[in-house]
Amino acid sequence: MDRLAGRIILLWGWRRALVAFAAGALAVLAQAPYDFFAVCFVSFPVLVWLLDGATAEPPARFLKRLVPAFAVGWWFGFGYFVTGLWWVGGALLVEADDFAWALPLAVLALPALLAVFYGLAAVLARLFWTGDIGRIASLAVGFGVAEWLRSVVFTGFPWNPIGYAAMPIPLLMQSVSVVGVIGMNALAVFVFSMPALLASNRHLRTGLVLAAALAIAHVGFGYWRLSGPEGASARSLAVRIVQPSILQTEKWDGEVRDRIFRTMLDLSAQPALADGKKPQLILWPETSVPFLFTERPDALVAIGELLGDGQILMAGAVRAEGSSGSNANARYYNSVVAINDAGEIVDAVDKVHLVPFGEYLPFEDMLASIGIEKIVQFPMTFSAGNQRHAVTLAGAIRAVPFICYEIIFPDMVKHDTAMSDLIVNVTNDAWFGDTPGPYQHFRQAQIRAVETSQPLVRAANTGISGFIDDRGRVVDALAINTAGVLDVTVSFPNQSSMSFADQRFVGPLVLLVLFGFACGMRLRQRLRPN
Repeated sequence: MDRLAGRIILLWGWRRALVAFAAGALAVLAQAPYDFFAVCFVSFPVLVWLLDGATAEPPARFLKRLVPAFAVGWWFGFGYFVTGLWWVGGALLVEADDFAWALPLAVLALPALLAVFYGLAAVLARLFWTGDIGRIASLAVGFGVAEWLRSVVFTGFPWNPIGYAAMPIPLLMQSVSVVGVIGMNALAVFVFSMPALLASNRHLRTGLVLAAALAIAHVGFGYWRLSGPEGASARSLAVRIVQPSILQTEKWDGEVRDRIFRTMLDLSAQPALADGKKPQLILWPETSVPFLFTERPDALVAIGELLGDGQILMAGAVRAEGSSGSNANARYYNSVVAINDAGEIVDAVDKVHLVPFGEYLPFEDMLASIGIEKIVQFPMTFSAGNQRHAVTLAGAIRAVPFICYEIIFPDMVKHDTAMSDLIVNVTNDAWFGDTPGPYQHFRQAQIRAVETSQPLVRAANTGISGFIDDRGRVVDALAINTAGVLDVTVSFPNQSSMSFADQRFVGPLVLLVLFGFACGMRLRQRLRPN
């Protein structure tokens, strides 16, 4: 192991960049749908050894001394994001005539931008680098901070954070209910990097003990939480989840809109599949209504005729405020609307966190002048909703909707579900086909259920639709690219004693403890006699 580490430490130039890229690319296998987390015990030790050798000539100024570390972290991140997000380019090929030119931006430029955060992680780590276990702690802190920044900077894009590699199954997801994603990111890197100590044997026993203790606590807590008795379920909700599997190329085709809408109605009207219980809530995916209700009031009449007494339909739809058509003052929202058995819209929740370049165009006037357009083609740019709120369903059950990738933001979901009983996620992943994208999206919904200790129902146009309980277990789901309905009964056990405020405290506390450990080892190294 010493010999291998030495060769990696001494790499230079393009060879160092290539190994860093390969290590990052390998780490993607730990994410859904592969879930082979063991690869991280290779990727991160290699990253540690690369950073061991990331030094500049002694006369170099402070910032210049950090450039080699940034380069290593950037190449690691570039490999991670290129291989983990290549499927984003599929959205541009849906309308290839208009957007194929932007394919390199999605497949290469986006990963290059996200890799900057991992370059920053490496720089932060090198500031407190030592020759022993302290560097493992500093790397963990660096990634913890960088992943947090990735979730907030430039509206945020926390897709596939490293901590998810340690949560491939519900047994291993439960720790996130205590430390949050911030804590999981740091602790995962800390444990994954420990094999780097095999090369020097310095603090090897301490490192192995710490890694084993954390792993045992991780598994043990998961087992305890999953095996514990369920709270008494005083309420339940019968839900029908509709997955129509409409091709993205047909979604806004005016000639087939009536057929699409009829498909939604026919699927929703199917006889109950399970115990014959009539669904109290019918859930349609994001933008499943293929026209504006203001232009087609007959659609509301048809929905009212579909629904029985007391039933509610929650459907993803584009909502217009002001006159539609040629009126430039009209505003459009990507929304979830609740429709009662009289065919009346009784509530609506607008998407708050829009997708840049997808649902709106940053610096629209400037970019439009040079021919750059948003990917989602609709008469007007979407506007963001002001505030999310719960929709009250049968039995006074409060359901909070999240549209598409809003579900990937931990802090936002935990904050907005503080007073809810059920998470509703509607999405349209048809843009990405049968690629890792829909599986990764579904995994993030699982983890949100664990964090909030709330069940989650999810309707996706082409999949994956399903019901996830409050411990992240997939009770039932529909396979990707299949059309059908899923009837489930959601029960509402007592909530977890771990509150949102507790998680927000514990996650940063983990970073603080690791940072203190790294600083202590750094100080010890400086005070050690030569």
